[in-house]
Amino acid sequence: MDPAPESVTLLPKDRNFEGGDSPAPVAKRRKMYNGNFTDAPNESDDETNNDRESMAIDDLSGNPPFKPHRWQSTIEEVVKAIVSIRFSQVAAFDTEGPETSEASGFIVDAEKGIILTNRHVACAGPFVGEAICHDHEEVDVFPIYRDPVHDFGFLKFDPSKIKYMPVTQIELRPELAKIGLEIRVVGNDAGEKLSILAGSISRLDRNTPDYGDLTYNDFNTFYLQAASSTSGGSSGSPVIDIEGNAVALQAGGHTKAATDFFLPLDRIKRALEYVRRGEVVPRGDIQAQFLYRPFDEVRRLGLKSETEEKLRHAFPEEIGMLVVEAVLPGSPTYGKLEEGDVLLTINGKYITKFVPLEDMLDSNVGNDIDLMVERGGKTLEYRVKVGDLHAMQGWELMIAVINRTPDRYVEIGGSKLNEVSYQLARAYCVPCRGVYVAEPSGMFRLDGPDNGWIIKSVDDKETPDLDTFIEVMKGIPDRERVPVVYYSIADTHTILVTVVQVERHWSTSRLAVRNDKTGLWDFTDLGEALPPKPLKPSTKRFVELDDSLGPCKDLIRCLVKVSYYMPCRLDGFPRNRKHGTGIIVDKDRGLVVVGRSIVPTAMGDLTMTIADSLVIPGKVIYLHPMHNFAFVKYDPKLLGETDVMSAPFGTKKLQQGHKVTLVAHNHNQRPVCLNTVVTDITCVTIPHNGTPRFRGINQDGITLDTPLALQCPSGLLASPEGEVLGLWLSYLGERNMNGHDNEYHLGLHSSALMPVLKKLQQGEPVNLRTLNVELMPVQMAQAAAMGVSDEWIRKVQDANQEKHQIFMIRRTEAGSDSAKVLKELDLILAINGKVITRMEEMDIQYEQEELEMTILRQKKEITVRAKTSPASEAGTNRVVYWAGAALQEPHKAVLQQSKTLPSRIYISARSKGSPAYMYGLTPTNWITHINSIKVVTLDDLIKAVKNIEDNTYVRVRCVSFDNVPMMLSVKMINHYFPLVDMVMDPSAECGWRKREIE
Repeated sequence: MDPAPESVTLLPKDRNFEGGDSPAPVAKRRKMYNGNFTDAPNESDDETNNDRESMAIDDLSGNPPFKPHRWQSTIEEVVKAIVSIRFSQVAAFDTEGPETSEASGFIVDAEKGIILTNRHVACAGPFVGEAICHDHEEVDVFPIYRDPVHDFGFLKFDPSKIKYMPVTQIELRPELAKIGLEIRVVGNDAGEKLSILAGSISRLDRNTPDYGDLTYNDFNTFYLQAASSTSGGSSGSPVIDIEGNAVALQAGGHTKAATDFFLPLDRIKRALEYVRRGEVVPRGDIQAQFLYRPFDEVRRLGLKSETEEKLRHAFPEEIGMLVVEAVLPGSPTYGKLEEGDVLLTINGKYITKFVPLEDMLDSNVGNDIDLMVERGGKTLEYRVKVGDLHAMQGWELMIAVINRTPDRYVEIGGSKLNEVSYQLARAYCVPCRGVYVAEPSGMFRLDGPDNGWIIKSVDDKETPDLDTFIEVMKGIPDRERVPVVYYSIADTHTILVTVVQVERHWSTSRLAVRNDKTGLWDFTDLGEALPPKPLKPSTKRFVELDDSLGPCKDLIRCLVKVSYYMPCRLDGFPRNRKHGTGIIVDKDRGLVVVGRSIVPTAMGDLTMTIADSLVIPGKVIYLHPMHNFAFVKYDPKLLGETDVMSAPFGTKKLQQGHKVTLVAHNHNQRPVCLNTVVTDITCVTIPHNGTPRFRGINQDGITLDTPLALQCPSGLLASPEGEVLGLWLSYLGERNMNGHDNEYHLGLHSSALMPVLKKLQQGEPVNLRTLNVELMPVQMAQAAAMGVSDEWIRKVQDANQEKHQIFMIRRTEAGSDSAKVLKELDLILAINGKVITRMEEMDIQYEQEELEMTILRQKKEITVRAKTSPASEAGTNRVVYWAGAALQEPHKAVLQQSKTLPSRIYISARSKGSPAYMYGLTPTNWITHINSIKVVTLDDLIKAVKNIEDNTYVRVRCVSFDNVPMMLSVKMINHYFPLVDMVMDPSAECGWRKREIE
C-alpha cells in the first residue's frame, strides 16, 4: 500500500457516527408543538395524516366553494414545476446539526434552472441533494443563495438534464395575497406522493413563528396564515392561487391545529432578480429586531395620540406599528435604540410595515440613515449606518463584528466550529462575534449542556474570532493538555473552564469555505500539528487514608483513573468517551487492568491519572474476548519516584459469606474503602443488546452486601489482610425502553486474570484459544428433566459440593469450527474426562487446539471433538470508511448473536448527513454485492468501489441482521466522504495507519 499524503484526513470528516439504534431519515417540516416550533417528521395525528396514499385535495370546513374543473387544470400545469427535494446537510454548522431529510421546492426560472425553497432546506451548512421532478426524473441541485435572515433560498440545477418533460416555472405574485384568497399548497408528502391541500388566507400580518432555542428563526417580516393542514415534507411548497401563481412560500405550521404559516414573496421576488443576473443580493441591516404591535399596545408603550391620529389618517387601513424588540450589543443602534421604541420614520418616510422597512435598509447598504422613534411620549432622532448582511462590517462604535450568516467553519479534533451567526446573536441578544461550537464532540465536547458553547480562550489565549482561534490552535502541540474557557450563549453570566487534550492525530485540521459557484465547501489544510512535547518523569504523592482501615488503606496506591476517547464508535459501542478506574498489576512493567466497559476497542486515546495529579499516556495491549477486562500499559519511567503499588494478589478463593473490603473510586472520583460481605457468586448472564456489542460472558460474578457498591463503577476486592482477591467492574448491558444503557456492577475473581497476566509479564504473546460458545448454568432439577442421568448428577455433586450445576451452550459463533460439532442447548457434562461444574474449569480451552467433550443433546449422551480457535488480542484491527459508513469484519458480539454470516463486511456505524444515512446503509447490516459483483472481504469492497466515478450511483446489495436481503442505490460523494482504509499498526504514532484511496 502506498502511504497516504500527510494532509489526508485520518478519519472521515464527521465523528457523529450512529449505531443500529439510529432513527431513519425524516421529511423536513417546521412544526410548532404546544406553542414551541421545531423541525418535525410526518405526524401521526389525525390533523396531519389525511389520505397519505393518494393525491388528495382537502377542503376544510369554512373554505370557499370548491371549483373542481378550474382548479384541476391549474394543478395539472403547476405540478410540472414542483419538485421533491431529497437532501443532506453533511456537517454541523451554525444552528443545525448534520441531517438527512426531504422537502419541496418549485422552479422559478426554467431557463436558468433555479428552484425556490426554504432556507432551512437549502441549509446554511454543506449541502448535497437532488430534486425529483413530477415525472420522477432526478437532477442534482446545489444552493446558490441562502437569505441571511428570511426562510428562503435558491437551488441551481441543469435544465438540460430533464429530458422527458417540459421544464416550466411558476410566477411569483406577492401582490395577489389577500385575506380570504382561496389557495392550494402543492408539494410532496414525505417524498412519495403529491399532496394538494386547500385553504384560505386568514392573516397577512402575523409576526414570525418561534421555532425554539438554538435553531433557525425568521424575523423582521410578516408571515401569512391559513388553515391548510400541511404535513411532513411540505417545506418549500408553493402556495398558489386559482390562476397558478405563487402568492407565498410554505414555511411552517402547528401540529395541534390546521394552522400553517407562509412566507410572503416580496423580498424573494426581489432577490430572484439579482440571482438571475448573477449579482450579489443587497441585504442591509442595523442589528435590531422589530415586531408588529397593534395600536392599543403601542399606545401603552407611549405613542402620542397626535402621532396615532396622524398615522390613521395617512394609512386608514393600518392597525399597528413596528416596535423595537431587541438591539444587539455592539451594533450601530446599540446605545441609541431601546426595546419598546416605536418606529416612526426612516429618512423622513413613515414606516409601518416590514416590506418598506427592508426596502429602505436594502437600498442603503453602507450608508447612513436617519431614524425617528417615539419613546415614552418623546420623539427621538438618530443617525445610524446600515451594515451588509453578506460581508464583514466594521462598526463605528466597536471593533469589527460579523453581521451575516457565516460561510466557513473549521474542523479540528473531531469538532466543528464557526463564528457566531447573526441568527444566534439576535436570538440571545449577545454581540455578533465569537467562536461557536457547532458540533460539540471530540476535543471540544465540553462539560455542561449539550450545545450552545462559545469558546472564550484556549490555553489562556483569547479567541474572539475564527482566524485567531485557528492561529492559537496551530501553536499548541498535539496531545497537549490545555485549559479552555467557555460559556453558553444562553447563559453569558456563567464562565466555565475545563482542561482538554489537543487531538490533531486522528484527523487533519482544515478550514471549510462555502463556494456558491460549485455548491461545495472547499477545504484548506491547516498544516501539520506541532509534535507532542517529550514527557519528563515526575514524582507525586498519594493521599493517605486513615489507619483504622487497616492494611487495605495502602491499596489506594494500586488505583489509577483511566480516561478513554474513541474517535469513532466501533463494535457497536454507544459512546465516544469513558472514564473509570484501573488497577496496577505490575508497576515495573506498567501493566494496568481495566474493565472493557471503559476500554471496549483498541482505537482511541488513553490517559491515566496517577495520585490525582500526574497525567500520563497509555496504550491498549490486550482485550479479553469473553471476560470483562482489558490490559493497558504506561511507561514506568514517567512516574519518577511516585510510590505506586502493584496489586498484591492472594490465592484465597472468595466464597459466599466472606468478608471483603471494596477499594474503589466513587462517582465523584473520590477514594472509597468499604468493608462488606460477599452475598453470592453466580455465572454472569447479561442480556444481549439489539445492536450487538461486547458483553462479559462465561465468568462468575461476585455481588456484595452494600448498595454503596453501585456508586463505585470500578475498583478491587481485598481480604482483611490487604490481599487482592478480585476486581470490581461495571458491565455494559442492554439498552432499555427509555433509550438508556443498563450497567451492572459485579466482582471478578482475580484468578481470571492470571492466564493473560503471566504471559504479559513474561513478554510472551497472549495466544489464548477459545471454543467460541456462550455458556449458562443449569440447575440439576432442570438438567434431570432434560435427560441427565442420576449417575451424572452424582458425579456433579461429588465434583462440586458448594454448587450443583452444569453448563448449557446458549450460543455458538457463526462460522466457527466448534459450531460444526456443538449446537445450542447442548449440555456439557465433561471435557477431556473431567466433570465441568465451575466456570473457571473452562480455562482448559486456552491452551488446547482440540477438546474431547461429553455432551447431552436431546437426551442422548454423545462424545465429540471440538476444535478451539485463536482469540484476537486487540479485537477489531481494521476499519474501512465508505460513503459515511464504518465497515469492519463482524466482531465477536455479532458472531455470537447471528446464526449466519452473509459476508465479512459488517456495517458498524454511519455518519448523520452521509450517503449511508441518506440511502439506507443501516448499522448491523452486511454488504454482499457492489454493482452485482460479490464482495466478501473488506479488500473485495475496496476493489469494487475505488474506481467508481464520483457523484454516481452504486447498487449495493445488503442483508439485514434478520437475513432479509435488500437492494440499495447509494450515491458516491467523495468530496465529503472519501474512501479511507485504516489498519492497526503499533509502529504508528496513534497505533493506526491510514490510507485514503483515490
